Amino acid sequence: MTDPIRKITGHALSRRQWLGYSSALLASSSLGMASAQTNPALRLGAQIRIVIPANPGGGWDQTGRALGTALTSSGMVDKVIYENIGGKGGTIGLAEYTQRYGSDPNSLMIGGMVMVGALALNKASADLQKVQALARLTSDYLVVAVPADSPISDPKSLAKAMRENLASVTVAGGSAGGVDHMYAGMLARLSKANAEQLQYKAFPGGNDVVQALLQKQVQVGISGYSEFRDALQSGKLRALGVSSRRTLFGIASMRDQGVDAEMSNWRAVFTGKNLPAARSQQMTAAIEFATNQASWKQSLSSNSWNASWQTGKSLQDFLEIETSTAQLMSYLLKLKT
Repeated sequence: MTDPIRKITGHALSRRQWLGYSSALLASSSLGMASAQTNPALRLGAQIRIVIPANPGGGWDQTGRALGTALTSSGMVDKVIYENIGGKGGTIGLAEYTQRYGSDPNSLMIGGMVMVGALALNKASADLQKVQALARLTSDYLVVAVPADSPISDPKSLAKAMRENLASVTVAGGSAGGVDHMYAGMLARLSKANAEQLQYKAFPGGNDVVQALLQKQVQVGISGYSEFRDALQSGKLRALGVSSRRTLFGIASMRDQGVDAEMSNWRAVFTGKNLPAARSQQMTAAIEFATNQASWKQSLSSNSWNASWQTGKSLQDFLEIETSTAQLMSYLLKLKT
């Protein structure tokens, strides 16, 4: 009979070790109650690197650092090194990661729908096959915001402004081709405007979108709620709506206000394509353990993220669908770099 722990650890355990490991699993079905000392097979080692293919301060950066904190606080690893490589929706970081860390058993990379969209826009979707996805971690919705004194009062007012003169409504968001860009194109199309005239200004992070709005460089901004939250709560920005089906964060959905535009974002963790299966499985198990701990759950709450755990074949199927969707939307919405 094949030892199931060999699949995770890459080596056999003694009977005593096996009994200890099994007892720890039975003590908590979620793995959240067990300590790292009672789950030695899950430990990733002394140090790992988390590559964040974005500038500091944005959603991927927050996700990567929250994951690192969860891994260290749960005892899965002693130390985490963070490496930010921003630019072009994560595609620069992806290229660097595959070149430098494709065979590194101690490295992880954060990614998500923004990267899938950027690759589709640049007709380079196959590049995602150069890494392997371990787990989808979170999902969240987009907020459409304007400066507090903007004449655009609600989603229908925005649709009217886009329909009458789309070129005069500059929209700020994340990287070109990403989920913010796709959502801007969707709003333009639903407004019955010529999507080719969409004026989209891409920024490396949500903080930059906020500043562009406050400095009146753009008329409309799209980003995650956690990145807009402080400016919204201080009254510097005003939310027009959220991209969910129903009211969220105390913000009415775009759909409920007459503009049927629903879209969600998601973030995942990847590793090198050339890692042995046993190490990839061990990484996934350690990440699952860490995301059942209090520090990760606190990160979900404080950043208004939804837990969205998915692994294995279902994750691969999901990525194929998302890639096809991004390719189709880039074509239909006539998105441009």
